[in-house]
Amino acid sequence: MGGLGSDALLWYRKWRWYERNAVPWNRARIHWHMLRRRAFIRFPVHGNVLECLDDGRLEIGPHTLLEPGCWITIAESGRVRIGEGCFLNLGTMLAALDSIEIGDHTMFANHCFVGDAAHRYDDPTRPITWQGFTSKGPVRIGSNCWFGVNCVVTSGVTVGDRCVIGANSVVTSDLPAGVVAAGAPARVIRQIGFSTPGDLPAAD
Repeated sequence: MGGLGSDALLWYRKWRWYERNAVPWNRARIHWHMLRRRAFIRFPVHGNVLECLDDGRLEIGPHTLLEPGCWITIAESGRVRIGEGCFLNLGTMLAALDSIEIGDHTMFANHCFVGDAAHRYDDPTRPITWQGFTSKGPVRIGSNCWFGVNCVVTSGVTVGDRCVIGANSVVTSDLPAGVVAAGAPARVIRQIGFSTPGDLPAAD
């Protein structure tokens, strides 16, 4: 019985950690944080969202929307800042060891991943799950960017304002402002030809 009791306690501790955002009073606290920020989260949401909202490690700008299944995980020394009017679609994940910054009005399609670190795998004497992380530096994504489905942004990368990143791309190096990029690794395809207000069609 001792073994079963300790197993049950371990299971409960893991359940409380992984399912903490599903507990009604924690859901209410997350909604309260979002109300104060004039932003919105659709549940389920995963990761240490509540703790990071409580202590200021997670900043979310007004009118930003997180769709169901988003996952935000932030280390004790890390920080994530999401600007105003952003859109994180289904299953988008942000993982910050140090810092991830996202500008205003940036959109992520389904199942995008942004991380400022990667798992180490170079020690043959230890399981990969015990080796910790390595990082090339913070991630900075500009304003008015659009990431297609299944994009990945790796550590140490800066993406300029008004970039469009094609579906299934892996961004491993800096991208200048105002470009379309795609591929694994992502490469600039072309500059974006921006229209002036007089060139735009009139609304019906």
